Amino acid sequence: MFIGIDHGTTAMRFACESGEFKMSRTDARDFQVHDLERLCPLSEIEGIAVCYSMGDGIAAITPVGRVKNRGVVSRMGAGEHIGGGTRVFDEIAHSGFPAVVIPGIHRGSPTDPRFKAYSHQTSPEKIGIAYETCRVLGSDAIVCDASSNTVTLLVSGGRITGAIDACIFAPGTRHGALDVDAIRRIDAGSCTANEAFLAAGVDITMPPELRIATLAMFAAMEIAGMRLVNRGAKVALAGSCAPAIAPEVERLLGLPVLVFDEWCASRGLWQIARDVFSGVSSLLGIPVDR
Repeated sequence: MFIGIDHGTTAMRFACESGEFKMSRTDARDFQVHDLERLCPLSEIEGIAVCYSMGDGIAAITPVGRVKNRGVVSRMGAGEHIGGGTRVFDEIAHSGFPAVVIPGIHRGSPTDPRFKAYSHQTSPEKIGIAYETCRVLGSDAIVCDASSNTVTLLVSGGRITGAIDACIFAPGTRHGALDVDAIRRIDAGSCTANEAFLAAGVDITMPPELRIATLAMFAAMEIAGMRLVNRGAKVALAGSCAPAIAPEVERLLGLPVLVFDEWCASRGLWQIARDVFSGVSSLLGIPVDR
């Protein structure tokens, strides 16, 4: 049995071929390896794919025992440190089970160099989303993950071309890019840049009646931008907000949009674990370091 672990913004999601479960990131601070028995007996675990934070310290799918600093440059940056993801990563790393760490997409990644205008494009769990999406849609796909934050990836010819991260363009419900007002507050010393990022989502910046429409518009804009690079790519939405924004995204784009549920990342990740431990040398253009 292979297991995928999604380090999401609000929860840790665990999946295998036969089931799934989740824990809030706060509850995950008490995670123990035996919690995986909710999926299968521990003796049946053949391999695990795990994510941690931005994943910007590695550029290949890497055995957990060869990863330094949990695969990140620093825990400082755009995001909230709770401790659940750290606990899960360390428990898996010390468990003795075969496990690989999934990288994020960043300047060191084998993607279209034009996307490297920005240092970071997406965190590792979105690789799982892309893998599951391409299993259904094929080798040319755009997937927008819209929830607490919004991130859009492009896959062309079965390789990740690039991505637009939450701190660059479209807001989510909680997080978003820093606008002029945020920059002024940071310069005035009233908040840090990370605090501004954590409070730039539509739940904070928009009235309730406009939040879904706003999310849908910006998600559609990111998708439309990606279609400039690959006009034939099919489109998918994932994340907790996907069902709510899908009708408006379809209307704005004039294209059919396939909707995936909250388990998309962890399902894609267990399939990555299966394929890595079956011997593949790369996935979505990302090398496997053995």
